[in-house]
Amino acid sequence: MTEESIRDGIVMLGAALALVLLFRRLGLGATLGYLIAGAIIGPHGLHLVGDAEGKIGVAELGITLLLFVVGLELNLTRLWRLRRDIFGFGAVQVVACGVALSAIVFYFTGFSMAAAIALGLPLALSSTAQVLPMLQSAGRLNTPFGERAFSILLFQDLSIVPLITIIAALSRAPADPSAPPGWLLAVYTVVAVVGLIAVGRYALNPLFRLIGRLGERELFVAAGLFTVLAAAGVMDYFHLSTALGAFVAGVMLADSPYRHELEADVDPFRTILLGLFFVAIGMMLDLHAIAERPLFVIGLAIAVVVMKSTIIYGIGRLFRLPHRQSVALGLLLSQGGEFGFVLFGQAQAAMLVAPEAASLLGAVVTLSMATTPFLIMIARRFYEARVDAGSHAELEGLDGGAKPSAIIVGYGRFGQTVAQMLMAADFETTIIDSDAEMIDVAARFGLKVYYGDGTRLDLLKQANAKDARAIVFAMDKDQLSREELQLALKTFRQASIFVRAYDRRALIEYKDLDTADVIREVFESAVVMGRRALSSLGVDDQKVAEIEAAYRTKDKARLRIQLEKGLFAEEARSIAFSSSPPPGEQRAP
Repeated sequence: MTEESIRDGIVMLGAALALVLLFRRLGLGATLGYLIAGAIIGPHGLHLVGDAEGKIGVAELGITLLLFVVGLELNLTRLWRLRRDIFGFGAVQVVACGVALSAIVFYFTGFSMAAAIALGLPLALSSTAQVLPMLQSAGRLNTPFGERAFSILLFQDLSIVPLITIIAALSRAPADPSAPPGWLLAVYTVVAVVGLIAVGRYALNPLFRLIGRLGERELFVAAGLFTVLAAAGVMDYFHLSTALGAFVAGVMLADSPYRHELEADVDPFRTILLGLFFVAIGMMLDLHAIAERPLFVIGLAIAVVVMKSTIIYGIGRLFRLPHRQSVALGLLLSQGGEFGFVLFGQAQAAMLVAPEAASLLGAVVTLSMATTPFLIMIARRFYEARVDAGSHAELEGLDGGAKPSAIIVGYGRFGQTVAQMLMAADFETTIIDSDAEMIDVAARFGLKVYYGDGTRLDLLKQANAKDARAIVFAMDKDQLSREELQLALKTFRQASIFVRAYDRRALIEYKDLDTADVIREVFESAVVMGRRALSSLGVDDQKVAEIEAAYRTKDKARLRIQLEKGLFAEEARSIAFSSSPPPGEQRAP
Protein backbone atom coordinates (compact mmCIF):
# COMPACT_ATOMS: atom_id res chain seq x y z
CA MET A 1 0.00 0.00 0.00
CA THR A 2 1.52 3.31 -1.09
CA GLU A 3 1.70 6.51 0.91
CA GLU A 4 -0.67 8.16 -1.59
CA SER A 5 -3.34 5.47 -1.22
CA ILE A 6 -3.16 5.74 2.58
CA ARG A 7 -3.55 9.52 2.36
CA ASP A 8 -6.45 9.18 -0.08
CA GLY A 9 -8.16 6.69 2.22
CA ILE A 10 -7.79 9.01 5.22
CA VAL A 11 -9.17 11.98 3.29
CA MET A 12 -12.12 10.04 1.83
CA LEU A 13 -13.10 8.43 5.13
CA GLY A 14 -12.60 11.68 7.07
CA ALA A 15 -14.69 13.74 4.64
CA ALA A 16 -17.39 11.05 4.51
CA LEU A 17 -17.52 10.85 8.32
CA ALA A 18 -17.85 14.63 8.72
CA LEU A 19 -20.44 15.16 5.98
CA VAL A 20 -22.55 12.10 6.81
CA LEU A 21 -22.70 13.14 10.48
CA LEU A 22 -23.79 16.63 9.40
CA PHE A 23 -26.43 15.42 6.93
CA ARG A 24 -27.74 12.80 9.35
CA ARG A 25 -28.07 15.57 11.91
CA LEU A 26 -30.03 17.62 9.39
CA GLY A 27 -32.24 14.62 8.59
CA LEU A 28 -31.11 14.48 4.95
CA GLY A 29 -29.71 10.93 4.95
CA ALA A 30 -26.24 9.49 4.52
CA THR A 31 -26.25 9.19 0.71
CA LEU A 32 -26.34 12.94 0.10
CA GLY A 33 -23.53 13.37 2.63
CA TYR A 34 -21.34 10.88 0.75
CA LEU A 35 -22.04 12.56 -2.61
CA ILE A 36 -21.25 16.07 -1.32
CA ALA A 37 -18.11 14.79 0.43
CA GLY A 38 -16.88 13.32 -2.86
CA ALA A 39 -17.66 16.51 -4.78
CA ILE A 40 -15.70 18.62 -2.28
CA ILE A 41 -12.54 16.48 -2.13
CA GLY A 42 -12.57 15.31 -5.75
CA PRO A 43 -10.61 16.51 -8.78
CA HIS A 44 -13.30 19.04 -9.65
CA GLY A 45 -13.46 20.40 -6.10
CA LEU A 46 -10.50 20.93 -3.73
CA HIS A 47 -8.51 18.25 -5.60
CA LEU A 48 -7.51 16.50 -2.40
CA VAL A 49 -8.05 13.08 -4.01
CA GLY A 50 -7.66 12.08 -7.65
CA ASP A 51 -8.37 9.08 -9.90
CA ALA A 52 -12.12 8.96 -9.28
CA GLU A 53 -12.54 6.24 -11.92
CA GLY A 54 -10.02 4.00 -10.17
CA LYS A 55 -11.68 4.54 -6.78
CA ILE A 56 -15.13 3.73 -8.12
CA GLY A 57 -13.83 0.48 -9.61
CA VAL A 58 -12.93 -0.76 -6.12
CA ALA A 59 -15.95 0.76 -4.40
CA GLU A 60 -18.31 -0.99 -6.85
CA LEU A 61 -17.70 -4.07 -4.71
CA GLY A 62 -20.18 -2.38 -2.36
CA ILE A 63 -22.95 -2.82 -4.95
CA THR A 64 -21.85 -6.42 -5.48
CA LEU A 65 -22.05 -7.15 -1.75
CA LEU A 66 -25.39 -5.34 -1.55
CA LEU A 67 -26.91 -7.59 -4.22
CA PHE A 68 -25.48 -10.66 -2.45
CA VAL A 69 -27.16 -9.64 0.84
CA VAL A 70 -30.43 -8.96 -1.00
CA GLY A 71 -30.16 -12.37 -2.68
CA LEU A 72 -29.86 -14.01 0.74
CA GLU A 73 -33.34 -12.68 1.53
CA LEU A 74 -34.91 -14.12 -1.63
CA ASN A 75 -35.22 -17.88 -2.01
CA LEU A 76 -36.29 -19.32 -5.37
CA THR A 77 -39.89 -19.77 -4.23
CA ARG A 78 -40.21 -16.13 -3.35
CA LEU A 79 -38.43 -15.07 -6.54
CA TRP A 80 -40.92 -17.09 -8.59
CA ARG A 81 -43.75 -15.39 -6.74
CA LEU A 82 -42.34 -12.00 -7.81
CA ARG A 83 -42.03 -12.95 -11.50
CA ARG A 84 -44.97 -10.75 -12.56
CA ASP A 85 -43.43 -7.66 -10.99
CA ILE A 86 -39.92 -8.48 -12.27
CA PHE A 87 -40.70 -9.32 -15.89
CA GLY A 88 -43.98 -7.40 -16.16
CA PHE A 89 -43.72 -4.16 -14.22
CA GLY A 90 -39.92 -4.05 -14.55
CA ALA A 91 -39.88 -4.59 -18.31
CA VAL A 92 -42.61 -2.02 -18.99
CA GLN A 93 -40.82 0.54 -16.79
CA VAL A 94 -37.44 0.18 -18.53
CA VAL A 95 -38.95 0.34 -22.03
CA ALA A 96 -41.39 3.19 -21.33
CA CYS A 97 -38.89 5.35 -19.42
CA GLY A 98 -36.12 4.56 -21.91
CA VAL A 99 -38.20 5.61 -24.92
CA ALA A 100 -39.51 8.78 -23.26
CA LEU A 101 -36.10 9.94 -22.03
CA SER A 102 -34.46 9.14 -25.38
CA ALA A 103 -37.09 11.34 -27.03
CA ILE A 104 -36.39 14.19 -24.59
CA VAL A 105 -32.63 13.95 -25.23
CA PHE A 106 -33.20 13.85 -29.01
CA TYR A 107 -35.63 16.78 -29.27
CA PHE A 108 -34.13 19.14 -26.67
CA THR A 109 -30.35 18.62 -26.89
CA GLY A 110 -29.51 18.34 -30.58
CA PHE A 111 -27.92 14.88 -30.29
CA SER A 112 -28.34 12.42 -33.16
CA MET A 113 -30.97 9.70 -32.84
CA ALA A 114 -28.31 7.03 -32.14
CA ALA A 115 -26.67 9.19 -29.47
CA ALA A 116 -30.04 10.05 -27.93
CA ILE A 117 -30.90 6.35 -27.62
CA ALA A 118 -27.46 5.54 -26.16
CA LEU A 119 -27.92 8.29 -23.56
CA GLY A 120 -31.68 8.03 -22.95
CA LEU A 121 -31.91 4.29 -22.30
CA PRO A 122 -29.39 4.33 -19.40
CA LEU A 123 -31.37 7.16 -17.77
CA ALA A 124 -34.29 4.72 -17.42
CA LEU A 125 -32.29 2.80 -14.79
CA SER A 126 -32.57 3.73 -11.11
CA SER A 127 -30.02 3.51 -8.32
CA THR A 128 -30.04 0.05 -6.72
CA ALA A 129 -27.20 1.17 -4.44
CA GLN A 130 -29.29 4.07 -3.16
CA VAL A 131 -32.82 2.70 -2.98
CA LEU A 132 -32.27 -0.75 -1.45
CA PRO A 133 -30.34 0.45 1.65
CA MET A 134 -33.02 3.06 2.25
CA LEU A 135 -35.73 0.40 2.11
CA GLN A 136 -33.67 -1.89 4.37
CA SER A 137 -33.03 0.81 6.98
CA ALA A 138 -36.73 1.72 7.00
CA GLY A 139 -37.70 -1.95 7.41
CA ARG A 140 -39.70 -1.86 4.16
CA LEU A 141 -37.73 -4.16 1.88
CA ASN A 142 -39.76 -7.26 2.76
CA THR A 143 -43.15 -5.58 2.51
CA PRO A 144 -45.24 -5.80 -0.68
CA PHE A 145 -44.21 -2.21 -1.51
CA GLY A 146 -40.51 -2.98 -0.99
CA GLU A 147 -40.74 -6.22 -2.96
CA ARG A 148 -42.27 -4.37 -5.91
CA ALA A 149 -39.53 -1.73 -5.85
CA PHE A 150 -36.89 -4.45 -5.62
CA SER A 151 -38.45 -6.38 -8.53
CA ILE A 152 -38.16 -3.32 -10.78
CA LEU A 153 -34.54 -2.72 -9.72
CA LEU A 154 -33.71 -6.37 -10.35
CA PHE A 155 -35.06 -6.24 -13.88
CA GLN A 156 -33.09 -3.03 -14.46
CA ASP A 157 -29.91 -4.87 -13.46
CA LEU A 158 -30.82 -7.74 -15.79
CA SER A 159 -31.43 -5.27 -18.63
CA ILE A 160 -27.81 -4.08 -18.65
CA VAL A 161 -26.83 -6.88 -21.06
CA PRO A 162 -29.45 -5.99 -23.73
CA LEU A 163 -28.69 -2.27 -23.29
CA ILE A 164 -24.99 -2.90 -23.94
CA THR A 165 -26.03 -4.93 -27.00
CA ILE A 166 -28.16 -2.04 -28.31
CA ILE A 167 -25.31 0.46 -27.87
CA ALA A 168 -22.91 -1.95 -29.59
CA ALA A 169 -25.34 -2.28 -32.52
CA LEU A 170 -25.43 1.53 -32.88
CA SER A 171 -21.64 1.83 -32.60
CA ARG A 172 -19.63 3.91 -35.09
CA ALA A 173 -16.33 2.57 -33.78
CA PRO A 174 -14.42 -0.26 -35.47
CA ALA A 175 -15.54 -3.62 -34.15
CA ASP A 176 -13.51 -4.98 -31.24
CA PRO A 177 -12.60 -8.56 -32.18
CA SER A 178 -12.24 -9.51 -28.49
CA ALA A 179 -15.74 -8.29 -27.53
CA PRO A 180 -18.46 -10.98 -27.71
CA PRO A 181 -21.59 -10.22 -29.77
CA GLY A 182 -24.89 -9.56 -28.04
CA TRP A 183 -26.39 -13.01 -28.70
CA LEU A 184 -23.31 -14.63 -27.20
CA LEU A 185 -23.61 -12.43 -24.09
CA ALA A 186 -27.16 -13.77 -23.66
CA VAL A 187 -25.86 -17.34 -23.89
CA TYR A 188 -23.08 -16.51 -21.42
CA THR A 189 -25.68 -15.13 -19.01
CA VAL A 190 -27.73 -18.33 -19.05
CA VAL A 191 -24.65 -20.57 -18.75
CA ALA A 192 -23.16 -18.50 -15.91
CA VAL A 193 -26.41 -18.40 -13.92
CA VAL A 194 -26.98 -22.16 -14.30
CA GLY A 195 -23.35 -22.80 -13.33
CA LEU A 196 -23.64 -20.63 -10.21
CA ILE A 197 -26.85 -22.42 -9.21
CA ALA A 198 -25.12 -25.80 -9.52
CA VAL A 199 -22.08 -24.64 -7.53
CA GLY A 200 -24.31 -23.13 -4.85
CA ARG A 201 -26.26 -26.34 -4.40
CA TYR A 202 -23.48 -28.93 -4.62
CA ALA A 203 -20.40 -27.06 -3.36
CA LEU A 204 -21.25 -24.01 -1.23
CA ASN A 205 -23.67 -25.62 1.21
CA PRO A 206 -21.29 -28.53 2.01
CA LEU A 207 -18.47 -25.98 2.40
CA PHE A 208 -20.42 -23.91 4.92
CA ARG A 209 -21.53 -27.06 6.73
CA LEU A 210 -17.88 -28.01 7.18
CA ILE A 211 -16.95 -24.51 8.40
CA GLY A 212 -19.95 -24.57 10.77
CA ARG A 213 -18.64 -27.75 12.37
CA LEU A 214 -15.27 -26.11 12.94
CA GLY A 215 -17.00 -23.14 14.57
CA GLU A 216 -14.48 -20.53 13.38
CA ARG A 217 -16.16 -17.20 12.65
CA GLU A 218 -13.13 -15.92 10.72
CA LEU A 219 -13.58 -18.77 8.25
CA PHE A 220 -17.18 -17.74 7.72
CA VAL A 221 -16.11 -14.16 6.93
CA ALA A 222 -13.46 -15.41 4.49
CA ALA A 223 -15.82 -17.93 2.86
CA GLY A 224 -18.58 -15.33 2.53
CA LEU A 225 -16.31 -12.80 0.82
CA PHE A 226 -14.81 -15.55 -1.36
CA THR A 227 -18.31 -16.58 -2.49
CA VAL A 228 -19.22 -13.02 -3.48
CA LEU A 229 -15.94 -12.27 -5.25
CA ALA A 230 -15.84 -15.62 -7.04
CA ALA A 231 -19.40 -15.22 -8.34
CA ALA A 232 -18.61 -11.66 -9.43
CA GLY A 233 -15.37 -12.81 -11.05
CA VAL A 234 -17.15 -15.47 -13.10
CA MET A 235 -19.62 -12.91 -14.44
CA ASP A 236 -16.88 -10.39 -15.16
CA TYR A 237 -14.95 -13.02 -17.12
CA PHE A 238 -17.99 -13.39 -19.40
CA HIS A 239 -18.36 -9.57 -19.70
CA LEU A 240 -21.54 -9.67 -17.60
CA SER A 241 -22.80 -7.77 -14.54
CA THR A 242 -20.79 -8.69 -11.43
CA ALA A 243 -23.72 -7.60 -9.26
CA LEU A 244 -25.95 -10.14 -11.01
CA GLY A 245 -23.48 -12.93 -10.19
CA ALA A 246 -23.40 -11.96 -6.51
CA PHE A 247 -27.19 -11.82 -6.46
CA VAL A 248 -27.50 -15.33 -7.90
CA ALA A 249 -25.01 -16.62 -5.30
CA GLY A 250 -27.10 -15.01 -2.56
CA VAL A 251 -30.32 -16.57 -3.85
CA MET A 252 -28.65 -20.00 -3.89
CA LEU A 253 -27.82 -19.61 -0.19
CA ALA A 254 -31.17 -18.08 0.81
CA ASP A 255 -32.48 -21.48 1.97
CA SER A 256 -29.24 -22.33 3.73
CA PRO A 257 -29.24 -22.52 7.54
CA TYR A 258 -26.06 -20.39 7.41
CA ARG A 259 -27.84 -17.45 5.80
CA HIS A 260 -28.05 -15.18 8.86
CA GLU A 261 -24.41 -15.76 9.80
CA LEU A 262 -23.29 -14.90 6.26
CA GLU A 263 -25.45 -11.80 6.14
CA ALA A 264 -24.13 -10.52 9.46
CA ASP A 265 -20.49 -11.18 8.48
CA VAL A 266 -20.64 -9.59 5.02
CA ASP A 267 -22.78 -6.58 5.96
CA PRO A 268 -20.00 -4.40 7.51
CA PHE A 269 -17.93 -4.67 4.30
CA ARG A 270 -21.01 -3.86 2.22
CA THR A 271 -21.77 -0.76 4.29
CA ILE A 272 -18.32 0.83 4.09
CA LEU A 273 -17.74 0.00 0.42
CA LEU A 274 -21.17 1.31 -0.56
CA GLY A 275 -20.40 4.56 1.24
CA LEU A 276 -17.08 4.86 -0.60
CA PHE A 277 -18.92 4.14 -3.86
CA PHE A 278 -21.08 7.23 -3.37
CA VAL A 279 -18.02 9.27 -2.40
CA ALA A 280 -16.41 8.20 -5.71
CA ILE A 281 -19.62 9.13 -7.58
CA GLY A 282 -19.42 12.58 -6.00
CA MET A 283 -15.77 12.85 -7.04
CA MET A 284 -16.78 12.24 -10.65
CA LEU A 285 -19.25 15.14 -10.55
CA ASP A 286 -17.82 17.66 -13.02
CA LEU A 287 -18.50 20.95 -11.27
CA HIS A 288 -16.92 22.91 -14.14
CA ALA A 289 -19.28 21.31 -16.66
CA ILE A 290 -22.23 22.23 -14.46
CA ALA A 291 -20.91 25.77 -14.09
CA GLU A 292 -20.53 26.15 -17.87
CA ARG A 293 -24.00 24.75 -18.70
CA PRO A 294 -25.99 24.91 -15.45
CA LEU A 295 -29.40 25.20 -17.12
CA PHE A 296 -28.77 22.13 -19.27
CA VAL A 297 -27.64 19.92 -16.37
CA ILE A 298 -30.23 21.10 -13.87
CA GLY A 299 -33.03 21.14 -16.45
CA LEU A 300 -32.29 17.64 -17.72
CA ALA A 301 -31.96 16.30 -14.16
CA ILE A 302 -35.38 17.74 -13.31
CA ALA A 303 -36.79 16.29 -16.55
CA VAL A 304 -35.43 12.83 -15.65
CA VAL A 305 -36.95 12.92 -12.15
CA VAL A 306 -40.32 14.28 -13.28
CA MET A 307 -40.62 12.02 -16.32
CA LYS A 308 -39.69 8.82 -14.47
CA SER A 309 -41.95 9.64 -11.52
CA THR A 310 -44.87 10.27 -13.85
CA ILE A 311 -44.34 7.17 -15.99
CA ILE A 312 -43.81 4.83 -13.03
CA TYR A 313 -46.93 6.27 -11.39
CA GLY A 314 -48.88 5.55 -14.59
CA ILE A 315 -47.52 1.99 -14.85
CA GLY A 316 -48.39 1.44 -11.21
CA ARG A 317 -51.99 2.45 -11.82
CA LEU A 318 -52.02 0.26 -14.95
CA PHE A 319 -50.95 -2.66 -12.73
CA ARG A 320 -53.79 -1.75 -10.33
CA LEU A 321 -51.65 -0.39 -7.53
CA PRO A 322 -53.28 2.08 -5.12
CA HIS A 323 -52.77 5.80 -5.78
CA ARG A 324 -50.51 6.32 -2.75
CA GLN A 325 -48.32 3.32 -3.52
CA SER A 326 -47.94 4.41 -7.16
CA VAL A 327 -46.88 7.93 -6.11
CA ALA A 328 -44.38 6.59 -3.58
CA LEU A 329 -42.93 4.11 -6.08
CA GLY A 330 -42.52 6.83 -8.71
CA LEU A 331 -40.67 9.13 -6.30
CA LEU A 332 -38.51 6.31 -4.95
CA LEU A 333 -37.25 5.21 -8.40
CA SER A 334 -37.07 8.62 -10.07
CA GLN A 335 -33.29 9.10 -9.99
CA GLY A 336 -30.67 7.95 -12.47
CA GLY A 337 -28.62 4.88 -11.57
CA GLU A 338 -24.99 3.98 -11.05
CA PHE A 339 -24.99 1.70 -14.09
CA GLY A 340 -25.66 4.79 -16.18
CA PHE A 341 -21.98 5.69 -15.79
CA VAL A 342 -21.02 2.30 -17.22
CA LEU A 343 -23.37 2.68 -20.20
CA PHE A 344 -22.29 6.28 -20.87
CA GLY A 345 -18.74 4.93 -21.04
CA GLN A 346 -19.92 2.31 -23.53
CA ALA A 347 -21.57 5.04 -25.64
CA GLN A 348 -18.36 7.06 -25.58
CA ALA A 349 -16.27 4.03 -26.61
CA ALA A 350 -18.76 3.37 -29.42
CA MET A 351 -18.09 6.93 -30.69
CA LEU A 352 -21.74 7.86 -30.29
CA VAL A 353 -21.03 10.78 -27.92
CA ALA A 354 -18.02 12.94 -27.08
CA PRO A 355 -16.33 12.65 -23.67
CA GLU A 356 -17.75 16.08 -22.69
CA ALA A 357 -21.30 14.86 -23.36
CA ALA A 358 -20.75 11.70 -21.31
CA SER A 359 -19.43 13.88 -18.47
CA LEU A 360 -22.49 16.15 -18.66
CA LEU A 361 -24.87 13.19 -18.54
CA GLY A 362 -22.89 11.81 -15.60
CA ALA A 363 -23.48 15.12 -13.82
CA VAL A 364 -27.20 14.82 -14.60
CA VAL A 365 -27.35 11.35 -13.05
CA THR A 366 -25.43 12.47 -9.95
CA LEU A 367 -27.67 15.51 -9.52
CA SER A 368 -30.79 13.34 -9.83
CA MET A 369 -29.35 10.97 -7.19
CA ALA A 370 -28.84 13.97 -4.90
CA THR A 371 -32.60 14.66 -5.03
CA THR A 372 -33.47 11.18 -3.77
CA PRO A 373 -33.16 11.83 0.01
CA PHE A 374 -35.59 14.74 -0.33
CA LEU A 375 -38.00 12.75 -2.48
CA ILE A 376 -37.80 9.83 -0.03
CA MET A 377 -39.08 12.16 2.71
CA ILE A 378 -42.11 12.91 0.55
CA ALA A 379 -42.56 9.26 -0.47
CA ARG A 380 -42.61 8.12 3.16
CA ARG A 381 -45.75 10.15 3.75
CA PHE A 382 -47.42 7.95 1.18
CA TYR A 383 -46.04 4.45 1.76
CA GLU A 384 -45.84 4.66 5.55
CA ALA A 385 -49.39 5.95 5.82
CA ARG A 386 -51.28 3.30 3.88
CA VAL A 387 -49.15 1.25 1.55
CA ASP A 388 -48.37 -1.39 4.14
CA ALA A 389 -51.71 -1.29 5.92
CA GLY A 390 -52.98 -4.81 6.17
CA SER A 391 -49.91 -6.17 4.39
CA HIS A 392 -48.76 -8.42 7.21
CA ALA A 393 -51.02 -11.17 5.98
CA GLU A 394 -49.10 -11.23 2.69
CA LEU A 395 -45.74 -11.91 4.25
CA GLU A 396 -44.50 -15.47 3.94
CA GLY A 397 -42.27 -17.09 6.54
CA LEU A 398 -38.90 -15.84 7.62
CA ASP A 399 -37.40 -16.17 4.15
CA GLY A 400 -40.26 -14.06 2.85
CA GLY A 401 -39.66 -11.41 5.47
CA ALA A 402 -42.35 -12.33 8.01
CA LYS A 403 -42.05 -11.13 11.58
CA PRO A 404 -41.48 -14.15 13.87
CA SER A 405 -43.49 -14.35 17.08
CA ALA A 406 -40.55 -15.96 18.86
CA ILE A 407 -36.84 -16.52 18.38
CA ILE A 408 -35.13 -19.44 20.11
CA VAL A 409 -31.36 -19.39 20.43
CA GLY A 410 -30.02 -22.88 21.07
CA TYR A 411 -31.71 -26.05 19.80
CA GLY A 412 -30.42 -28.67 22.22
CA ARG A 413 -32.63 -30.77 24.50
CA PHE A 414 -33.88 -27.64 26.31
CA GLY A 415 -34.52 -25.48 23.23
CA GLN A 416 -36.23 -28.34 21.39
CA THR A 417 -38.89 -28.63 24.06
CA VAL A 418 -39.58 -24.90 24.10
CA ALA A 419 -39.67 -24.72 20.28
CA GLN A 420 -42.03 -27.66 19.89
CA MET A 421 -44.46 -26.20 22.42
CA LEU A 422 -44.48 -22.81 20.69
CA MET A 423 -44.89 -24.33 17.24
CA ALA A 424 -47.68 -26.57 18.52
CA ALA A 425 -49.58 -23.33 19.24
CA ASP A 426 -48.90 -22.19 15.63
CA PHE A 427 -46.53 -19.37 16.58
CA GLU A 428 -44.05 -18.37 13.87
CA THR A 429 -40.74 -19.43 15.42
CA THR A 430 -37.19 -18.82 14.23
CA ILE A 431 -34.53 -21.15 15.63
CA ILE A 432 -30.80 -20.38 15.69
CA ASP A 433 -28.01 -22.76 16.73
CA SER A 434 -24.23 -22.86 16.30
CA ASP A 435 -23.98 -26.66 16.14
CA ALA A 436 -23.81 -27.69 12.47
CA GLU A 437 -24.56 -31.36 13.28
CA MET A 438 -27.69 -30.39 15.20
CA ILE A 439 -28.83 -28.35 12.19
CA ASP A 440 -28.37 -31.37 9.92
CA VAL A 441 -30.34 -33.59 12.30
CA ALA A 442 -33.18 -31.05 12.48
CA ALA A 443 -33.24 -30.85 8.67
CA ARG A 444 -33.81 -34.62 8.45
CA PHE A 445 -37.00 -34.07 10.46
CA GLY A 446 -38.06 -31.27 8.10
CA LEU A 447 -37.27 -28.42 10.50
CA LYS A 448 -35.29 -25.32 9.46
CA VAL A 449 -32.67 -24.27 12.02
CA TYR A 450 -30.41 -21.34 11.10
CA TYR A 451 -26.70 -21.43 11.79
CA GLY A 452 -25.10 -18.64 13.81
CA ASP A 453 -24.09 -17.24 17.16
CA GLY A 454 -27.43 -16.09 18.51
CA THR A 455 -25.80 -13.96 21.20
CA ARG A 456 -24.57 -11.56 18.49
CA LEU A 457 -26.77 -8.51 18.21
CA ASP A 458 -26.19 -8.06 14.47
CA LEU A 459 -27.28 -11.64 13.78
CA LEU A 460 -30.42 -11.25 15.91
CA LYS A 461 -31.29 -8.14 13.93
CA GLN A 462 -30.89 -10.08 10.69
CA ALA A 463 -33.36 -12.61 12.10
CA ASN A 464 -35.95 -9.82 12.65
CA ALA A 465 -35.63 -9.92 16.45
CA LYS A 466 -36.90 -6.33 16.52
CA ASP A 467 -40.34 -7.72 15.59
CA ALA A 468 -40.35 -10.77 17.89
CA ARG A 469 -42.68 -10.92 20.88
CA ALA A 470 -40.48 -13.42 22.74
CA ILE A 471 -36.78 -14.29 22.63
CA VAL A 472 -35.61 -17.46 24.38
CA PHE A 473 -31.91 -17.97 25.10
CA ALA A 474 -31.79 -21.74 25.57
CA MET A 475 -28.03 -22.38 25.18
CA ASP A 476 -26.10 -24.78 27.37
CA LYS A 477 -23.76 -23.73 30.20
CA ASP A 478 -22.45 -20.13 30.31
CA GLN A 479 -22.65 -19.14 26.65
CA LEU A 480 -24.62 -15.95 27.40
CA SER A 481 -22.78 -13.26 29.35
CA ARG A 482 -24.48 -10.63 31.48
CA GLU A 483 -23.29 -7.92 29.08
CA GLU A 484 -24.77 -9.71 26.05
CA LEU A 485 -28.07 -10.17 27.85
CA GLN A 486 -28.13 -6.51 28.89
CA LEU A 487 -27.55 -5.46 25.28
CA ALA A 488 -30.37 -7.70 24.03
CA LEU A 489 -32.74 -6.34 26.68
CA LYS A 490 -31.87 -2.77 25.73
CA THR A 491 -32.15 -3.36 21.96
CA PHE A 492 -35.29 -5.51 21.82
CA ARG A 493 -37.47 -3.83 24.41
CA GLN A 494 -40.68 -5.06 22.77
CA ALA A 495 -39.82 -8.72 23.41
CA SER A 496 -40.21 -10.83 26.53
CA ILE A 497 -36.76 -12.36 27.02
CA PHE A 498 -36.41 -15.75 28.70
CA VAL A 499 -33.06 -17.21 29.72
CA ARG A 500 -31.97 -20.75 30.47
CA ALA A 501 -29.63 -20.71 33.50
CA TYR A 502 -27.13 -23.52 33.77
CA ASP A 503 -26.91 -23.32 37.59
CA ARG A 504 -27.25 -20.98 40.57
CA ARG A 505 -24.13 -19.08 39.51
CA ALA A 506 -25.80 -18.12 36.23
CA LEU A 507 -28.97 -17.16 38.10
CA ILE A 508 -26.92 -14.86 40.35
CA GLU A 509 -25.03 -13.40 37.37
CA TYR A 510 -28.30 -12.29 35.74
CA LYS A 511 -29.73 -10.69 38.89
CA ASP A 512 -31.45 -7.29 38.64
CA LEU A 513 -31.90 -7.62 34.87
CA ASP A 514 -35.37 -7.02 33.44
CA THR A 515 -35.88 -10.48 31.96
CA ALA A 516 -39.31 -12.09 31.67
CA ASP A 517 -37.89 -15.13 33.50
CA VAL A 518 -34.66 -17.00 34.18
CA ILE A 519 -35.18 -20.77 34.43
CA ARG A 520 -32.70 -23.17 36.05
CA GLU A 521 -32.41 -26.01 33.57
CA VAL A 522 -32.50 -29.04 35.92
CA PHE A 523 -34.32 -27.66 38.97
CA GLU A 524 -37.85 -28.84 38.17
CA SER A 525 -36.76 -32.22 36.81
CA ALA A 526 -34.64 -32.80 39.95
CA VAL A 527 -37.62 -31.97 42.18
CA VAL A 528 -39.79 -34.43 40.22
CA MET A 529 -37.16 -37.14 40.64
CA GLY A 530 -36.96 -36.38 44.40
CA ARG A 531 -40.74 -36.75 44.71
CA ARG A 532 -40.69 -40.12 42.95
CA ALA A 533 -37.74 -41.36 45.00
CA LEU A 534 -39.59 -40.50 48.21
CA SER A 535 -42.71 -42.29 46.96
CA SER A 536 -40.69 -45.39 46.11
CA LEU A 537 -39.39 -45.40 49.68
CA GLY A 538 -42.92 -45.56 51.05
CA VAL A 539 -43.49 -41.90 51.94
CA ASP A 540 -47.17 -41.03 51.53
CA ASP A 541 -48.24 -38.38 49.02
CA GLN A 542 -49.15 -35.72 51.62
CA LYS A 543 -45.75 -36.02 53.29
CA VAL A 544 -44.03 -35.83 49.88
CA ALA A 545 -45.92 -32.60 49.12
CA GLU A 546 -44.90 -31.13 52.50
CA ILE A 547 -41.25 -31.97 51.92
CA GLU A 548 -41.34 -30.49 48.44
CA ALA A 549 -42.98 -27.26 49.66
CA ALA A 550 -40.43 -26.96 52.50
CA TYR A 551 -37.54 -27.52 50.09
CA ARG A 552 -38.83 -24.88 47.67
CA THR A 553 -39.20 -22.39 50.55
CA LYS A 554 -35.65 -23.05 51.78
CA ASP A 555 -34.28 -22.81 48.23
CA LYS A 556 -35.94 -19.42 47.66
CA ALA A 557 -34.59 -18.10 50.95
CA ARG A 558 -31.07 -19.37 50.21
CA LEU A 559 -31.19 -17.88 46.72
CA ARG A 560 -32.34 -14.51 48.11
CA ILE A 561 -29.37 -14.43 50.51
CA GLN A 562 -26.95 -15.47 47.75
CA LEU A 563 -28.25 -12.72 45.48
CA GLU A 564 -27.63 -10.19 48.24
CA LYS A 565 -24.40 -11.49 49.82
CA GLY A 566 -22.76 -13.87 47.35
CA LEU A 567 -22.78 -17.53 46.41
CA PHE A 568 -20.87 -18.77 49.47
CA ALA A 569 -22.49 -16.58 52.15
CA GLU A 570 -22.50 -18.25 55.60
CA GLU A 571 -26.26 -17.77 56.04
CA ALA A 572 -26.92 -19.52 52.71
CA ARG A 573 -24.80 -22.52 53.72
CA SER A 574 -26.58 -22.86 57.05
CA ILE A 575 -30.00 -22.86 55.36
CA ALA A 576 -28.88 -25.42 52.78
CA PHE A 577 -28.02 -28.11 55.30
CA SER A 578 -30.52 -27.44 58.11
CA SER A 579 -33.68 -29.41 58.57
CA SER A 580 -35.57 -26.50 60.13
CA PRO A 581 -37.37 -23.87 58.06
CA PRO A 582 -35.41 -20.67 57.24
CA PRO A 583 -35.77 -17.65 59.54
CA GLY A 584 -39.06 -15.84 59.03
CA GLU A 585 -40.51 -18.73 57.01
CA GLN A 586 -43.25 -21.15 58.08
CA ARG A 587 -43.16 -24.81 57.15
CA ALA A 588 -45.86 -25.65 54.66
CA PRO A 589 -48.78 -27.42 56.26
